[in-house]
Amino acid sequence: MAKSKVAVLKVQPETILKDVSRLCELAGMEKALKKGATTILKDNISWHYPFPGANSTPWQIEGSVVALRESGFQDLVCVQNKTVVTNAFKGEDLNHYLPIFRKYDIPVKYNFRDEDMRWIDYRPKARMHVLPKIFPEGIRIPDYFEGKNIVHLPTVKCHIYTTTTGAMKNAFGGLLATKRHYTHSWIHRTLVDLLAIQKEIHPGVFAIMDGTTAGNGPGPRTMFPVVKNYMLASDDQVAIDAVAAKMMGFDPMSLEYVNVAHEDGLGVGDPRDIEIVGDDISGESWGFQVGDNGASKVGDFMWFGPMKPFQKLFFHTPLVNAFIFGSEFYHDYYRWPMKDRKTFENWTRDTEWGRLFERYGREGTLATPPAVVSSPPPQDPAA
Repeated sequence: MAKSKVAVLKVQPETILKDVSRLCELAGMEKALKKGATTILKDNISWHYPFPGANSTPWQIEGSVVALRESGFQDLVCVQNKTVVTNAFKGEDLNHYLPIFRKYDIPVKYNFRDEDMRWIDYRPKARMHVLPKIFPEGIRIPDYFEGKNIVHLPTVKCHIYTTTTGAMKNAFGGLLATKRHYTHSWIHRTLVDLLAIQKEIHPGVFAIMDGTTAGNGPGPRTMFPVVKNYMLASDDQVAIDAVAAKMMGFDPMSLEYVNVAHEDGLGVGDPRDIEIVGDDISGESWGFQVGDNGASKVGDFMWFGPMKPFQKLFFHTPLVNAFIFGSEFYHDYYRWPMKDRKTFENWTRDTEWGRLFERYGREGTLATPPAVVSSPPPQDPAA
């Protein structure tokens, strides 16, 4: 298998927009995406509250927009999804995305609004591992995604069900509807199936991953934020996840989703076959550990433990609403007010990235976008 390239840079708040542009140049973004095609920005809102490490950062979004526009990709659109416990509208507001979208004239579409896109039947050409079994009535994807580039904007963090989460997992919310919780028992191979579908429907796939503050612990929401000052980019979704996993201290090929995607030829998961460009990360191994929290223990018991044979009873019927309520109550009404809001406030006060986040809250963006130069009006021959 040919080597894949992942760009990794040590970045700083003072130069972050220039850093992201250089990162994308090193990773070959301009060649990875199809010129002239609409490019979807797929940010990651794992929690509508602005918990550090959980969500795409405003500088990640603004930096990506600037880098894309500099490379000639003018037609950009953001696509949001919702989960049963995450509010997309609240998330893009509290995480300071909206002023960026307004200033750079980026329209936002929602995959759960009929006026924005329809869900259509899709028959993958690639061999599927699990999706046809999980959705015997047919695999459905948003019609809007076909024929468009996609740029994923994940963060470097742990995940209670996949150990790490990044570019491959970022497709989960966009390509699967709200019944995607059906897939949790087979989550690793679901991500592999989704990557195969992406390669069929998108002319270009790219990822810009934020590790300025990384998430250690039982993610994607209840984590321990750790400032690391790194960002990564690549057109190989498997390779960028493998490099991020190795930096966190995990063996990438021990992660089922990385290993299976590597074996299927969807990307490179073996670090020995990945070329790192940018900064030297040979000494980076952070010793992250996933651990458990109250919500994850319930999920482990229901999706992967003794109750797995009965999951259709619990998750394919109205009984699922009890678990949705439990998760929402735990995260939004216990964790955030009692623990995680204080962590967020400490981060905004004590770290450079937290202070940059607060600056976005005050100023909206870091840079003024270049003026749009329109063509001169045609001359009247009779004049």
